[in-house]
Amino acid sequence: MNIVLAILGLGLVIALAVIGFVIQLYNALVRQRNEVRNAWAQIDVQLKRRHDLIPNLVATVKGYMQHERETLEAVIKARQQVVELRGGSVQERAQMENMLSQTLKSLFALTETYPELQANESFLALQEEITSTENKIGFARQYYNDAAMELGNKVELFPSNLVAGMFNFKPEPFFEVDSAAERTAPQVSFG
Repeated sequence: MNIVLAILGLGLVIALAVIGFVIQLYNALVRQRNEVRNAWAQIDVQLKRRHDLIPNLVATVKGYMQHERETLEAVIKARQQVVELRGGSVQERAQMENMLSQTLKSLFALTETYPELQANESFLALQEEITSTENKIGFARQYYNDAAMELGNKVELFPSNLVAGMFNFKPEPFFEVDSAAERTAPQVSFG
């Protein structure tokens, strides 16, 4: 009788230990998934800031660059497409944001041929704001990718992959640059 009670007691202790371990892994996965979501929200905040600055930049540049209408329209169109894609996947958003970055690079490259625009205080302030925002977007992307990597590791590595599979946790995609041309840093000239 004592042996049966001892075996039942040992079985109960082992079951409780396993349940506690599963709970710990589950909570770690939830925390990491929430960190990825928070990191994405931080990217979204910076992207929104950039989207809000673009109309002011275009309005400032428009008066000086009347012959560059095609470039201005490309920037406006790229911004509009990104704004309309608000709920898209990480890959879709990354692709559209990269396209917007390319059109902004083109715009800034063209502004170098307009000395009076380069001397305009409003333009210089907007250019500085956009450059600062681009840096913040870069840091937010890095933070997101780090959080996505950590979640991916927890989802794929043993033993947390067993719990991840039971509760349907999935790795999150990285926010990546699509083409080699987009991997180059924007060349911004301040005069």
